[in-house]
Formats: sequence, structure tokens, C-alpha cells
Amino acid sequence: MQEELKIYRLSPLAEPSDPNWENARYQGEVVVIARTSGDARIVASEAELDFREIDAKPAEGVTTDMASAFRSEKLYTVIEEGPAPPGSDRGVIAGQVAVDNIVSTEL
Repeated sequence: MQEELKIYRLSPLAEPSDPNWENARYQGEVVVIARTSGDARIVASEAELDFREIDAKPAEGVTTDMASAFRSEKLYTVIEEGPAPPGSDRGVIAGQVAVDNIVSTEL
């Protein structure tokens, strides 16, 4: 049986000047294909750069996924847009997800 995927829009709730953005970069609206609204947050956060993907690892097994602004209910709301087209894969389909959120220590 094929998995039922839907289109979700992650829209910022807080203004760019809101202090809740101090620990996260304001990225605007992002549209994803995901299983659920919670999965939509995961899909968006997985598109960001993670410590494990560059030489800036603070320790083995440490990830920055949980620190993503997309997972914060104070910063983003998730709106279901409808069913995804047949044959779609989970992922970001519109908007820009920043990948400069972590600076490499390598010179």
C-alpha cells in the first residue's frame, strides 16, 4: 500500500524582529510534502545543515535537528494544503531552507 502524503505549508508566526528568532535564522515560508504536520516539521528541519554533515562536530552522535526553528510552535505554524500528487516523495518543494546555519572549523 502506498503511503499517503500531503502538502504542508510552514509559515512563520513570529515577526522577524521577535526575540524568539535569536537562536534561529528567519527563513520565511517553506512548503513540504510529508506524512503529517509533525512530519512536515521534521522534513523542513532535515533540510538544514547538521553538525554531522561537516567537520564542526561537537561530539560523536550529537545532532542539531532538535534546535531547528521549524520545530518550534512559537516560530512556525503548519497548514495542510491538501493531498500530494501521486508518486511524490517526502521533501521540501518550495521556499528556501538555509544551509549556512553552522560554520565549519576547517580553514
